[in-house]
Amino acid sequence: MDRVAKLVSERAVVVFTTSNCSMCHSVTSLFSNLGVNAAVHELDREARGREMERELARMLGGRVPAVPAVFIGGDLVGGTNRVMALHLAGELVPMLKKAGALWL
Repeated sequence: MDRVAKLVSERAVVVFTTSNCSMCHSVTSLFSNLGVNAAVHELDREARGREMERELARMLGGRVPAVPAVFIGGDLVGGTNRVMALHLAGELVPMLKKAGALWL
């Protein structure tokens, strides 16, 4: 889908969420605490949000709900489990640095 691809290409870190998703809040809070200025798109507040959510679900192999969906450096990383696993393994910060989302 052109809309998701366009949004993903605009920033080093892009997170698709919904406003009432606690796991989405956890992921966006983690990035914020790390000093990452992620682009956050709340699909329930976007005009084409349903369409984007269906596309994200397809990209995630049919996983529903499709949020949070995290992209780093233009690549789909996954959802909460994947982001937290990367962080606990010490792999998230290097990935963020490589994408240009962190400088320190």
